[in-house]
Order: sequence, then structure tokens, then C-alpha cells
Amino acid sequence: MIVSPGHQQVVSLRPEFIPPPDGAVKQDCEINAAKRWLTAHAARYATGNDTLLGDDRYAQQPFCRQGLRHAFPFLFTCKPASHSHLSQWVEALEPGRDRHPAKLKVKGQSNRWEQHQYRWANGVPLTDRDDALNVNWGDVTVTDAAGKILYRNAFITDWNIRVGNVAGLGAAGRARWKIENENHNVLKHRGYHLEHTFGHGQKQLSSLWLTMNLLACGRHTLLELTEESYRLIRTTVGARRKCFTHLEALTTDLYFETGERLLDFLLRGLEIGPSAGQKS
Repeated sequence: MIVSPGHQQVVSLRPEFIPPPDGAVKQDCEINAAKRWLTAHAARYATGNDTLLGDDRYAQQPFCRQGLRHAFPFLFTCKPASHSHLSQWVEALEPGRDRHPAKLKVKGQSNRWEQHQYRWANGVPLTDRDDALNVNWGDVTVTDAAGKILYRNAFITDWNIRVGNVAGLGAAGRARWKIENENHNVLKHRGYHLEHTFGHGQKQLSSLWLTMNLLACGRHTLLELTEESYRLIRTTVGARRKCFTHLEALTTDLYFETGERLLDFLLRGLEIGPSAGQKS
């Protein structure tokens, strides 16, 4: 998926499936699928500025090197419990000299002020091995006005961290949750009927249905990003599922030569947009 802080929409890229084991073949996993995806598609998508995001399982030296070999910068969650050597190394650094602090006051989603506290250190070893990859580490702690912790996380990256970009890197890392909120939950609960396991068929049928769901959601996302008429209709109608009901009812009984004529008919029916005053 393509995600970005400040943008609600997410964009699906070509999927890489995690198939069940076949005979003596070991169980497939997300890391192996991610490696296959990089091999197949990195040349198409890597620009040097787009950054790989991932949870703690990706913050391992072999996969970090794999991303760098394909010209992809990385920004991965890095939990202290699973990276004890790195955590101990960072905590032993001298504050203010090797481990830097920053504090920002930010208005949160509820329009209430939050305190964002950052720490970071550049050039720290990811493992305790002699060939350890040096990474840049940072963490962020978000508290409300009363000091209650709302969010806390740590990450590693190959981007050089400084006072001018630490907040942006933290926001980029948190944007990974848009994949769950703006894609997975939308596909499951907002009109696409995607099941949790989607275990249809014996071979490729489940992959086919999932791909068709992704294509449909991708098409609607493209319309939201590029088509003003569709954005007006979605804003007016409200819930995505309700919008789909409108479209299904119209196309069941009426014929439209193009998608533009369908959207124009909806605009007039809802009395919105530039066509609101025109007759059908």
C-alpha cells in the first residue's frame, strides 16, 4: 500500500500472496512475501524518496539490507523487547550529545493540545554482531494535557534524523496504521464484503476474489482523488455502503452509456454540483 501522513486515502499496489504450505515446503510468511515483492516490483516503485514502512518483524538486519539493495529507504517499528542490544546501546548514550531530545506542542485529532516528545540517535548498531548494520534510531511519546500517555513507539531508519525531520519521520511511521484503518477495515465493513480469511476455493480462487476487491477499492480511491463529481456525491451521500446502494439501484433499472453520465445523473438527483439545475 501507498500511505502518507495527512492523506486519508491509501493506494493498493500489486499484492504478493502468502500461500499455505505445500508438501515439504516450509510455511510461507510475510517476510518471504515482502522479499519476493521487492524482487519483482522494486525497480518499478523505488524512487529513493519513497520509504518502506513495516512493523517490528521487518526491523531485522537481513530485510533492512534487502530494502537498501533495492534502493528503498526504510522506517520500521523497533520494539525494545525484541531489540535488547540496540535498546541498551541507545540508553547508554550521553543525553544531549549522542542521544538528542525534542519536544513539540501539537493539536491532536480531537482538536486538543498534545505534547510530542522525541529522542533520537544516529549511527547505532542494529545487532551485537561484528557485521552489524548501523541504523538511526528514534522514539516518540505522545501525552495529553494531564500527562497521560496516548502513544509511544520506537523506530529505526536509514534516514539521517535531525531536529527538522524527527516529527515528520514519526508521523510517517504512524501512517502505517492507515493500511489497517483505511484499507483493511474498509474492505471488511464498508461494502466490499471481504472476509477475514477469505478462504474460498482450493487453489487460486481466494487470491482472485481478493485481487478483484483490491481493484474495485483502488478504482473508487482513484475517483476520490481525481473526480470532483464523485467526491461531491460521496460527501453528500455519506457512508460508502450507502453510496454503493444508490449506484446498484440506478444501474439495475437504468442504462448509462458512460460512467460520467451516471455521475451526472446522480448529481442532478441529489441537487448538487454544476448540473444541479439542469433537466434530465
